[in-house]
Amino acid sequence: MEDQLVLSRTRLLAALDAVLSTSDIHDKRAALETLQQRLQSPGDPVIEADAEEDTAEIGRQYLLDRLAQAVTARTSERADYYLKRLIRGLDQIRTNGVNDINLNRWQEYEDIYTGSLWIESRRDRSGAHNADYWGNFIPQIPHQLLRRFTRQGDWVLDTFAGTGTTLIEGQRLGRNVIGVELQAKVAQRARQLLTAEPNPFGITAEVVEGDSSSTDYPALLRRHGQEAVQLVILHPPYFDIIRFSSDPRDLSNASDLENFLDRLQEIVQRAGEVLQDGRYMALVIGDKYAGGEWIPLGFQAMNRVLGQGFRLKSLIVKNFEETAGKRTQRQLWRYRALVGGFYIFKHEYIFLFQKK
Repeated sequence: MEDQLVLSRTRLLAALDAVLSTSDIHDKRAALETLQQRLQSPGDPVIEADAEEDTAEIGRQYLLDRLAQAVTARTSERADYYLKRLIRGLDQIRTNGVNDINLNRWQEYEDIYTGSLWIESRRDRSGAHNADYWGNFIPQIPHQLLRRFTRQGDWVLDTFAGTGTTLIEGQRLGRNVIGVELQAKVAQRARQLLTAEPNPFGITAEVVEGDSSSTDYPALLRRHGQEAVQLVILHPPYFDIIRFSSDPRDLSNASDLENFLDRLQEIVQRAGEVLQDGRYMALVIGDKYAGGEWIPLGFQAMNRVLGQGFRLKSLIVKNFEETAGKRTQRQLWRYRALVGGFYIFKHEYIFLFQKK
C-alpha cells in the first residue's frame, strides 16, 4: 500500500464532524483546506497520536485525495456526501470475508491488481528474495494472490515450494505458509532464506521436504492445530522444459504428457482435500513447444483441475521478457521463430479456481 499515516482517529473524526456541521459551502471549503494543511504539518495533534489513543492507519495520498474531492464539490450537500463516505471508511471495516481489503476504502488499494493482464518489468529482489533458483516465479505473483485471497492469520499451502518465494511473502504479510519441496538442497536453501527474512507477525512458515503427490496434508496441518488451508498455490514444472532433478518423482521427469497431467491431477486432488470450501487455488503454469507444435499445457492442466470439484474464477496472463535459457540468445530465437513460423513465448498463465 501507499505511504501510510497513523492518525488519532478520535481527533480526525471530530475535525471531519466539525466540517460537516458547517452548512455554507465557502466556509466548508475553508475548513477543509485548513485540515489539509494540518495533515501535512508534523506535530499537529491529528497526526501526532498518543500511544494510548485510538489510532487509524490510512494512506496519506488517499486521505488528501478524498479531502480534495470534497473541497472541489460544487454544493455543500455533495461535499457532505464525500465526507460521510470518508468517515465511514475510517470508522467501519467492510470486507468480502476472504481478504483484509476494507471495501469502504477500496480506492486506497491501487497496488492490488484487478485486471487479467499482469505486466511486470522486473522481479522483486527485496529482502530475502532472489533469482538464484532456475524456474522460480516472481514474488509479485504470491504477493498479489495472498493480498486478494487471504487474511492475516490464514493458512496457505504451496505444493512446489522451491526456494520459498511464497513462504517469504507469507511471512511478510502475516500469513501462515507450509511449502512442500522435493529436493533436499532446495528445501534447505528455502529455510535459509526464511531465516534471513524478518517475521513481524510471528507466523508459521515451514518448508517440508517431500513429494507433493504422497504428502499426508491432513497430518501436516494437524501438527499445527489446523484442519484446512485458505489458499493453495501450485507452480509445477512446465512438464520437461526444465529438468529440475534426476528424481523420478519430479514432475519434470514425467514419462510423457499424459503422465505429467495425471500426476499433477493427483496433487491437485490431494491438496484440494485440505482446502476450505469456497476458498481459492491458483495454478501458475505455461505452455511448451515441441516437434514443431504449440502444446497448450496450461489449458490441459486447467481442465484437469476443473475435474476435481473446482470452478474457474479467472485466467490471468502474466508477461515475461526472457528466460534464463534465452537470455543470451535473443537474436537466435528471433531467427528460429522466423524460420519455423512460430511466436516466442512471452507469457505464462495464472489460473484461479474456487473450490465448490
